[in-house]
Amino acid sequence: MIWLGIDTSHTPLAVAIVKDEQVLASIQSSMKITHSIGTMPAIEELMEKANIKPNEIEAIAVAKGPGSYTGVRIGVTIGKTLAWTLKVPIYSVSSLHVLAGNAPYFQGVVCSIMDARRGNVFAGIYTNGEVVKEAHMSLVDLLTTLDNLEQPVLFVGMDVTIHWEHIKEVLGDKVQRVNAAFDLPNAAVLIEMAKKMEPDEVHTVVPEYLRITEAEANWMKEQKKNGN
Repeated sequence: MIWLGIDTSHTPLAVAIVKDEQVLASIQSSMKITHSIGTMPAIEELMEKANIKPNEIEAIAVAKGPGSYTGVRIGVTIGKTLAWTLKVPIYSVSSLHVLAGNAPYFQGVVCSIMDARRGNVFAGIYTNGEVVKEAHMSLVDLLTTLDNLEQPVLFVGMDVTIHWEHIKEVLGDKVQRVNAAFDLPNAAVLIEMAKKMEPDEVHTVVPEYLRITEAEANWMKEQKKNGN
């Protein structure tokens, strides 16, 4: 079975083509290239390198968020459009879980994070590959939660660097981080996770942001102020 995997949920771009158990071609990039411009050319490049025609794709896996509002929408939209056009199943996977999939053998807690600004993060906490928690939360709350688990913690994600000194200060010798090679999402890992899932209905696949947009928050404040 030939799979196409797409992850544009954050700054990195990750796409891959996997046939059965073999990765035919993949691209990982952390360069700040607009996903709306770079994703389809990357997919076309992969297909050319793997000598795969679009009508040979049999399933699509897409990272559904959280992450950048624009980035998540682009990946989900491209995945849905291709799945509908090619009439193939689509599978949507948490972007945080995909990051954590880079460290499948760690004996302890794996925590993947994306910076959400103002002292907040998108965070996923996993043990033995199973989800403990995925949420938008303050870094303080995240570190308190991890400290209370009283287990070794491995951090994954390119945004770990932003908060690393604070993380070490709180968790001390209980904490480690992966090397830079595993801080980027891997679309082949995304596909492996999707293989263990049931397919989604194409029209029901939507981005999962784990928080409301700033515009929605401002609207709700205005409604509350007006007594609505």
